[in-house]
Amino acid sequence: MDSLQALALALIQGITEFLPVSSSAHLILPSQLLGWPDQGLAFDVAVHVGTLSACLWLLRKDVTALTVGTWESLGQRRLTEEGRLALALVLATLPVVLVGFTLKDWIETELRGIAVIASSTLAFGLLLGLADRRPRSETHRLASLSLRGAVFIGLAQCLALIPGTSRSGITMTAALALGLDRESSARFSFLLSLPTIAGAGLLASKDLLESPDPVPWNLMTLGLVASALAAGLVIKTFLHWVAKVGMMPFVIYRLVLAGLLFTLLALGLA
Repeated sequence: MDSLQALALALIQGITEFLPVSSSAHLILPSQLLGWPDQGLAFDVAVHVGTLSACLWLLRKDVTALTVGTWESLGQRRLTEEGRLALALVLATLPVVLVGFTLKDWIETELRGIAVIASSTLAFGLLLGLADRRPRSETHRLASLSLRGAVFIGLAQCLALIPGTSRSGITMTAALALGLDRESSARFSFLLSLPTIAGAGLLASKDLLESPDPVPWNLMTLGLVASALAAGLVIKTFLHWVAKVGMMPFVIYRLVLAGLLFTLLALGLA
C-alpha cells in the first residue's frame, strides 16, 4: 500500500466511521473494485486510534461528566443522571462484545462480499429512513432513554458486524425508533462508539503484536493523523446540522450506493 492509498483509506475511515453509511463497507470497496491491497493490521490500529482520539476530544465534556457521575453514583449508592447514562452505555456495549467474540472469524470470512454489502446498505438505509420519519413532536431528549432502551440499541449494534450496515447508522436508527430526537440519537451513538472503537483497536493491536510483519510507521502516522482530522470534522459538523437536515441525505446516498453495487454485480464487474 502506497502513501496515496493510505491517505485515501484514512480519510474514508475518518469520514464514514461516524456517519450512517458504513465505514467497513467503504474500506472493503477499494480492494474489491480497484484491486487495492489489504490495509494491514498496523494501519487498522492507526485509524482506530485516530478516530477514537477525535471522538474523545470533541466529546470530552460528556466523557468527563459521565466519569464524575459514575463516581458520584458509586459514592452515593444511587444513580445520578450521568451515572445512569454511563450504565446505559455499558449495557449497550455488552451485546456487541459477546456477539463479536463469538462470530468474528465467521463474519470476516463469509460476509465481506459485494452482494452482502449492497443488500445491507439498501435494507438498513431504508430502516434509517423509516425511523427518521417519526413525527418530531413525539421525540425525547437523551435523559429519557431507559436502560431497557439502551439494551435494545446495544442489540441493534450487533447488526453492524455485517459489512454495509453501519454501526452509527443502526444505533441511530434504533435510538430514533425509541423516540429520541436526532441530536440525542447521534450523541448516544457517538458515545457508544468509544468503547466499541477502543475494543476493536485493542483486538487489532493484539494481532499486530503477534504478527511477524514489519510495522510501517510512516503509513501508521499518516493514517492516524488523517483519520483523526476527518473524524473530528465529521463529528462536529454532524452534531451541529443533524437536527436541521435529518437523515434523509444519508438514506438517499445509501440507496444510490446500493444501486451502483447491484449494477456492478449484474454486469459482472464486482
